[in-house]
Amino acid sequence: MFEPMSDVVPSFFAWINQGPLTLTLFLHTIIILPMFWIYRQEKTRLENESK
Repeated sequence: MFEPMSDVVPSFFAWINQGPLTLTLFLHTIIILPMFWIYRQEKTRLENESK
C-alpha cells in the first residue's frame, strides 16, 4: 500500500499520489465521513424543529 517516497522534495500531494488506495482513504476520511456526521446532525435538528 505504501512505498518509499522517491520525490526530491516530499510533499503532501506526493504522499497522496502513492497509490489509488491512499487517495481513496484520504478522500473518505476528509470528505465522506464528515458528510455522515453532518447528515445525522441536521436530521436530529429537523426532527427537533418538527416537534
